Amino acid sequence: MGESVAEATITTWLKQVGDKVEAEESIVEIATDKVDSEVPAPEDGVIAELLVSEGEVAAVGQTIAIIKTEKEADQESTSNAPAPEVKVETSSSNGAAPKPESAPAVAEAALNGGSVDFNSASRFYSPLVKNIAQKEGITLEELESIDGSGKGGRVTKKDILAYVPNRSGAEASPASAPVSKTAASPKPAAQSASPSPAPVPVGSGDEVIEMDRMRKLIADHMVMSKHTSPHVTSFVEADVTNIVNWRNRIKNEFQKKEGEKITFTPIFIEAIAKAIKDFPMINVSVDGSNIIKKGHINIGMATALPSGNLIVPVIRDADQLNLLGLTKKVNDLAARARDNKLQPDEIQGGTYTITNVGSFGNVLGTPIINQPQVAIMAVGAIQKKPSVIETEQGDLIGIRHKMYLSHSYDHRVVDGALGGMFVRRVADYLEGFDTNRAI
Repeated sequence: MGESVAEATITTWLKQVGDKVEAEESIVEIATDKVDSEVPAPEDGVIAELLVSEGEVAAVGQTIAIIKTEKEADQESTSNAPAPEVKVETSSSNGAAPKPESAPAVAEAALNGGSVDFNSASRFYSPLVKNIAQKEGITLEELESIDGSGKGGRVTKKDILAYVPNRSGAEASPASAPVSKTAASPKPAAQSASPSPAPVPVGSGDEVIEMDRMRKLIADHMVMSKHTSPHVTSFVEADVTNIVNWRNRIKNEFQKKEGEKITFTPIFIEAIAKAIKDFPMINVSVDGSNIIKKGHINIGMATALPSGNLIVPVIRDADQLNLLGLTKKVNDLAARARDNKLQPDEIQGGTYTITNVGSFGNVLGTPIINQPQVAIMAVGAIQKKPSVIETEQGDLIGIRHKMYLSHSYDHRVVDGALGGMFVRRVADYLEGFDTNRAI
């Protein structure tokens, strides 16, 4: 489920005890604080036992079902002896419980948190595919190059087994394969014990509404961010008249040609990606006393859900996309976020976040950093304002479209100079937008 996910709720079992399953076939639907998704079977076989009921929470690495493989079925058909019991004593690094040598061949379908080698993967890999890759010494770079035939381009068991015999070059053995050191999410310093808050009195006519699981986790994440990072916010007012006029001129033609709307969001993301290339120390994370400078610009965009909760889908390598590509990506992710159809890997790996408070009519805001990132930008509502316009004939008063950019950053590693220059550079890119631009 990715490094930022610790647990998930079992929402619906798609298979029941006694049902036959194939490797990579979905067997259960789960929900995390960020996204709903399906867990595939790691092996062919028959569902022998479901260990977690619908509505219950399972931790990453916890065994949630047991599947009898064909090998065990053959053993049972030739012997009346009772099968040895498999006891879970400790968890191994990939979340699977160790088994005695005499135990039957039993596959465990688990919520896999991924080994350190897969944290930077650009797509989801099932526990079975990860295990085969590790056993064969296949690097993440190799794995990423395999064309997947599964849902959404996912690499299946057949894909990776077909790839193994045709590998070119020397193969590194699992024992000698280098293990990359990954940056753990920064943990807040230990807090001194504080008294529990006094219970809030409930009066006549009051309604008590319990937070849903997603809201509880969002609340914990926000509190953790404030405990982790000393927040500073810098503000800049940007003149976006050129952008407003350009969009008004091309939006109808764009929708007719592409079948979708062009919003301001991809333009803002483009400007942020350009500014990150100018100031790469904004695109970092903190690991203890180390600063991890990110090699990719992956921009998350905070998206409000119909439930009132928030989710942050990620546009990977945003600096490599042109404005048309960014527009299509933004529209696709936003639509699937609202329909609860995002995949787990589409909400992971962000290195910087943008949130549009202007969409709610707000002029500006002071956003909270999305850990383990170190900065986030809020864009406010675009308003018409009287403004001084400098011309060759002198200063004039005119109507301009203005908006505020609010840049919150982690003062442990981003000083006021860097944080302020960054948001100013974003404004410069927006103000210098080419009104003759084609898309």
